[in-house]
Amino acid sequence: MLDTLETELKIRGFSGKTVQAYLFHNRKFLEFSKKQPQDIQTADIKRYMAHLLGEKKLKPASVNLSMSALRFFYDEMMGKGVFTTIRLPKAEKKLPTVLTKDEMRALIGAVENPKHRLLIKMMYSSGLRVSECMNLQIDDLDLKERFGLVRSGKGRKDRNIILSQGLVKDLQEYLGGRELSGHLFQVNGRPLGVRQAQHVVVAAAKKAGIRKRVFCHALRSSFATHLLEAGTDIRVIQELLGHSNLATTQRYTTVSREQLRRVRSPLDDL
Repeated sequence: MLDTLETELKIRGFSGKTVQAYLFHNRKFLEFSKKQPQDIQTADIKRYMAHLLGEKKLKPASVNLSMSALRFFYDEMMGKGVFTTIRLPKAEKKLPTVLTKDEMRALIGAVENPKHRLLIKMMYSSGLRVSECMNLQIDDLDLKERFGLVRSGKGRKDRNIILSQGLVKDLQEYLGGRELSGHLFQVNGRPLGVRQAQHVVVAAAKKAGIRKRVFCHALRSSFATHLLEAGTDIRVIQELLGHSNLATTQRYTTVSREQLRRVRSPLDDL
């Protein structure tokens, strides 16, 4: 049955990462339930959810990911409707980590390796997800027009990205005027990995003395928030980030300190 699930996921165009995640969660559930897929009932799903939350101490977001994988298999594929009466745990609504412009300058300044510095600038300049940055091809950059193209981003969508004027100069120097192709960020002919990129950012934040919990996604969050603070239309930011839902972009309004500073406290009017 899991072979059938894998085939269906691939036919529907799910990414390789999602295919592996859905197979993993379904396999773990069947090991827990000790039942065949055709015998699964709503009570089995609820017991597994309680197990993940209670014994495994997983966070709601992780549990909901597991439930999405099970819902796809049992309700969408098999039509069992076992999730009809199931209410998922509410996910924590954590604010994204956003660096100030001074912190961004410190982060970039803390990196001595030119390639690593360019990597950080690229993610911040264009609001890229780390996986998108690692998959970026040299041929997809138009340095003259200061645009780039992300191919098959999240949701398998292509989108245009902007390149800052300063970044274009760095890219020209990095590429050395050579006619190159392949991945922009490589090590010995192989694309840089996501974990390597995360390590670069974490090490730079530590060296810069930034006390916030900084990962690659903080650069994307900072990009969006700083654009918002500069007065960029939120729908433009939505397009640049590749968000399908405007509500996903609107969460950055809650972390924009510049917008909060413009609000006058009623105490000042007494």
